[in-house]
Amino acid sequence: MIKVKKFLSLERATMLLFVEAFFFLGWARLLLVVMPFSKVAATLGASTQETPHTIPNTIQPALIQVHNAIGIVSNHTMWESKCLVKAIAALKMLERRRIESTLYLGAARDEQGRMIAHAWLRSGSFCVTGMEGMHRFTVVGKFAKRIT
Repeated sequence: MIKVKKFLSLERATMLLFVEAFFFLGWARLLLVVMPFSKVAATLGASTQETPHTIPNTIQPALIQVHNAIGIVSNHTMWESKCLVKAIAALKMLERRRIESTLYLGAARDEQGRMIAHAWLRSGSFCVTGMEGMHRFTVVGKFAKRIT
């Protein structure tokens, strides 16, 4: 009940942003559960390509808003919202705002030598999701979501 009161006390714009993040996190999770990754990958953008590392300064506030919304809302979903779900949700939120981004897939080995994976999303030089630990991973896939 406290969380509901807190949510309802937010500004309308923030509330709508959180609802949008919740929707796209759920959509991304469902997509990854019901579809093979090869079909999901086809929706992520141009394979093996990247978007530019520079963007207009006017886009920065939108990137921060999406970053914060995904970070907060992903902690309150009833399903698992790990790195790939967050990256896909943020990619779709940025696409709605006509902002280009690149989704990265990385692989590494953990302390026990087991293969682990990570996903993150970058727009310009800003890491929208998955920033934590991304430098430990070798990029094994990337998808450029260009806006035309």
